[in-house]
Amino acid sequence: MKRLTLGSTSQVAIAGVAALALGFTAYGVGQAGRGVAEAAGLIAPSTPAGKVARMEAEVAAMQAKVKTIQIAAKAHAATIEQRQAILAGVLSGKLSPDQIALHMPVGQPAPAVAADAIAPFRAAEHKQMQLAARAQQLAQQHYLDTVAKLRKLGIDPSRLLGGKDEAMGGPYEPAATADASPAAAADAQFRSLFASWKKLDSLEHSVIAIPSIHPIHEAKLIFSSYFGVRTDPFNGTAAMHAGVDMPGAVGTPVYATADGIVDRAGRAGGYGNLVEIDHGKGIQTRYGHLSKILVSANERVKRGEEIGLMGSTGRSTGSHLHYEVRIDGRAVNPIPFLQTANYLVAMQNQATVQTASATTTKAPSIPETED
Repeated sequence: MKRLTLGSTSQVAIAGVAALALGFTAYGVGQAGRGVAEAAGLIAPSTPAGKVARMEAEVAAMQAKVKTIQIAAKAHAATIEQRQAILAGVLSGKLSPDQIALHMPVGQPAPAVAADAIAPFRAAEHKQMQLAARAQQLAQQHYLDTVAKLRKLGIDPSRLLGGKDEAMGGPYEPAATADASPAAAADAQFRSLFASWKKLDSLEHSVIAIPSIHPIHEAKLIFSSYFGVRTDPFNGTAAMHAGVDMPGAVGTPVYATADGIVDRAGRAGGYGNLVEIDHGKGIQTRYGHLSKILVSANERVKRGEEIGLMGSTGRSTGSHLHYEVRIDGRAVNPIPFLQTANYLVAMQNQATVQTASATTTKAPSIPETED
């Protein structure tokens, strides 16, 4: 991408030289043609005053043409540089979709007189379109991979997006489909890239609500009991176990597995000391049998924040953490969430870094053209 970065000043200077050369060539050809016509008696010889007036008019016309070429070249160079900044921002995660939308350039067809001056930009423009198409493919594939992983967890992606991805509207204004100019083609490609990246960005930011780290930081998780029907440790009969049990020493730190708000923090029957966190989108986690609770009800917590210490309070045979994941109040197997923790954390970190970068990184400016 660095090789595609254009210096607008140098590009415009080159275009200006080309424009002047074209203009003076046209002027010379015109004067030679008029001289031949006068010699052949086809037109009356000009008076000195008439010659001066005609020359002044031709110079003014040539100056206007050169000015038009310079403005067109400068605007085209600025558009290409703006698109390059958007490509770099998208691929590095340093621009949010909102910033990209605000600064999306719109290429304007160059006037016919500037065709030769614009020609050198075409190769860079074509390469940009190839990069934008590839970036769009990567974004779409990443989105589909994430959707597949969420479905394996039993989470419908529409639950996270909440319809935001489909909300749009506005009065109908038909587009001019006949415009097949390079500028229109580039605009269409970058609009497609923006749409794909915005959809992925929305999903990444929504994934922040999904439990995505291990509630205890052990090198290797050990389970003393799994989710599902088991033999009850107290009376020996079949009973439903709504979570997983992870044994450890009393006082082992316990961490929130996703951002959220503490619903409950206190004694809760067989759970003993319980912390329940609401992560939004209908997703909750529970942490039972704690020896000590370190948070309070209605407190906002972050993923990885210490919320309590492991213990054996409540209906427990020894020190361990009882961990649950619930969706719409129904307990689901926490194991898939623990197994995909690395993938989910990577997505959440990407969304967090992008948000932080977007607030501290200056969005690409829109260069102004001369009037």
